[in-house]
Amino acid sequence: MALQLGSEMSIHELAVQLGFSRSTGERFLDLLEKMFVLICVGSFSRNLRKELTKKSKYYFYDLSIRNAILNAFNPIENRQDLDAIWENFCVIE
Repeated sequence: MALQLGSEMSIHELAVQLGFSRSTGERFLDLLEKMFVLICVGSFSRNLRKELTKKSKYYFYDLSIRNAILNAFNPIENRQDLDAIWENFCVIE
């Protein structure tokens, strides 16, 4: 999840990668939201059916947690993920 910052994420894909069921993945993400580790931003569409089926984006409340997971403490000039960090910053503000 830390690598997919600001990208649409499939709960099913996450569950398959980690080796558990979709419902366990949903509970895991719900727990991280309730613990104020992640923010879930749902999709927006004028078509309500499309809005329900589209994937959500997840952001971190604290970017230092994300950087610690990735061990990415490079200076800002040397960062490859500057756009994703900026997008996450705008969401948490």
